[in-house]
Amino acid sequence: MGSIVGGSYASGQTVAAMTRDVANIKTELLARDQPPREEIAIRLKKDDWLDFIGPQFGYRDGSLLLPKGAISGVGLEAVLRDLALAKGDWNFDKLPIPFRAIATDVVTGQMTVLKSGDLAIAMRASMSVPGAVAPVQIDGKMLVDGGLTRNLPVDVARAMGADVVIAVNLGTPLLPRDQINSALSVALQMLNILTEQNVQASLASLTEKDVLILPELGSFSAGDFDNMPSTIPIGEAAARKVADKLKRYSLPPEQYAAHRQRQVRVIVQDTRKVDEIRVDGLERVNEEVVIQSMATSVGEPLDVATLDLDMRRIYGREDFEHVSYRLIDGPDNRILAVDAVEKSWGPTYMRFGLSLYSDFRGDNGFNILASVRRTWLNKLGGEWRADLQVGSNGVLFSEFYQPLTPDQFLFVAPYIDVQRGVEDIYSGPSGDNLTARYNVGAAVVGFDIGSQFTKYGELRIGLQAGRGEYDLQIGSPLLAPLDFTRDIGAVRTRLYLDQLDNVAFPRNGFMLDARLLSQSTRLGASDTYNRWDLRLLKAQTFGEHTFQVALAGGGAVGGNALPLYDYIGYGGFMRLTGYREGQLRNDSLAYGRLTYMNRLLKLPLLEGVYFGASLEGARLGTPLVPTGIQGNVGSGSLFLAIDTPLGPAYLAYGHTFDGNQNVYFYLGKR
Repeated sequence: MGSIVGGSYASGQTVAAMTRDVANIKTELLARDQPPREEIAIRLKKDDWLDFIGPQFGYRDGSLLLPKGAISGVGLEAVLRDLALAKGDWNFDKLPIPFRAIATDVVTGQMTVLKSGDLAIAMRASMSVPGAVAPVQIDGKMLVDGGLTRNLPVDVARAMGADVVIAVNLGTPLLPRDQINSALSVALQMLNILTEQNVQASLASLTEKDVLILPELGSFSAGDFDNMPSTIPIGEAAARKVADKLKRYSLPPEQYAAHRQRQVRVIVQDTRKVDEIRVDGLERVNEEVVIQSMATSVGEPLDVATLDLDMRRIYGREDFEHVSYRLIDGPDNRILAVDAVEKSWGPTYMRFGLSLYSDFRGDNGFNILASVRRTWLNKLGGEWRADLQVGSNGVLFSEFYQPLTPDQFLFVAPYIDVQRGVEDIYSGPSGDNLTARYNVGAAVVGFDIGSQFTKYGELRIGLQAGRGEYDLQIGSPLLAPLDFTRDIGAVRTRLYLDQLDNVAFPRNGFMLDARLLSQSTRLGASDTYNRWDLRLLKAQTFGEHTFQVALAGGGAVGGNALPLYDYIGYGGFMRLTGYREGQLRNDSLAYGRLTYMNRLLKLPLLEGVYFGASLEGARLGTPLVPTGIQGNVGSGSLFLAIDTPLGPAYLAYGHTFDGNQNVYFYLGKR
């Protein structure tokens, strides 16, 4: 807090403006390093549909490596730039009030006094809580919170020439046991233990001329960013307690007003155009690829808000551990220099995931996911990835993604895809009698060519070949003819557009996933037919009330009917919720859903707790089993959803118009 208040006030900010800006600072804002999801490249958005949990690990020499902090600080720096009126490089003695930021060199353990440079970066270094916020690299030093070495820097103020020191000591009380409940709280507790020792030494150096202010923060902690406006009166009350001591150094009102007038600065945003954009610090990443991801361009007026979002866009590419910028004014040109620090734990990354499912009727499942990704195999951004999933549904997927141009607009992608799972066949008047169970598997190799529309979408078309197996595990001998092996030879086309703000809890935006699979005996397939599939989701939020409209469908197109083994399976949560998973299996589907969600509770750094309801309807074609369900069907659901560190969790009840009902629990994305 010292660096926020000190740097902002020293740069010429008014108390009223500081009070206003501090009220807008929240934990979620400071932790928001990623850009809005709508701004992320479409290739990375697709990973959001997988059930990853926890951080992204680096992999090197047989070891898993972690980031240096839970928060990179890109979003934090954008906030600090608003608070710091002095932009660019400064000698801090030339500010309206001379200023120093105190940081700790985490390598040597020594105090570092920041006297010049980018004021926002200096403020950020001074408040980088170890483990919570990643260190800042300045002049070759790796800097973290200055409180570790000098939380009350009385000696630094005296070295600047101060005859009188007015010191504000917030104290470093240890957190009680019940408040040590997260990684951040553990980091803060460690910081409190370490800082209390150097605070006592600083307090001992104060003299009778100095003034010590002791705010009584009570239950407010050093990490309580969500309640900062509530602490301002506490500071004022503490200052008034020592008003008699402060009065010794006061000026008459007229003189003080004139004094403050000289210190306050009114900054008009510098919108002069940029003549050159360059990216410093790159070893693996192609500079042109980074610049292509920016909305700021050469020759256009500079907008600070757009530039801050650009930094988050670049960070959102997942290639960098830190991104910031500098404006360099030369004699006849202006350079925007982007400082991009590539991840020290890259360029090979691993992620892990988990999903669980139960319908409380004996149908349970789980999947464990591991993914490895090797980036920047060449200057155009070639990338290899492999995903392995074990559990109820086995998956082995590997793809080599190779852009053909620096802007990555065109690409090719050879891949292999192996899947194993179980499919249940239901029949009967209400369609809930388990008739058969199949072990189903497929192994496919393919080659796609495609185009990425940057953040909006992707179009792919390609050839695939392979083999599928259907093995009757249990069930009626009448379905024995479906027990066979088939050959796959097809042209696959997919258009994927995604501007949702969130995958698990969409509040705004849209998603379209349209696919056409053209199987042909000329390409080696067992059958010739065309199958189309479509998913569309649109979300809109008004306050805490969210409405979603979803459409889905599939079937044959072009004359030939779908073979029995490729009928469309449906049922489960948000897929005609009252029916069981895969209970419906028909040759065509037309589906629609209206969903309402209300956020009951907002959780720090998470989406919160939602109550929701849905109304669903569909028209089903010919069923796989003659006694199966067909025609018009409908369903409704009620559900509770909560965002957890392990992913979204749902508890849902569904009831169909024909009397089917089910209760579901899911951990993972739906």
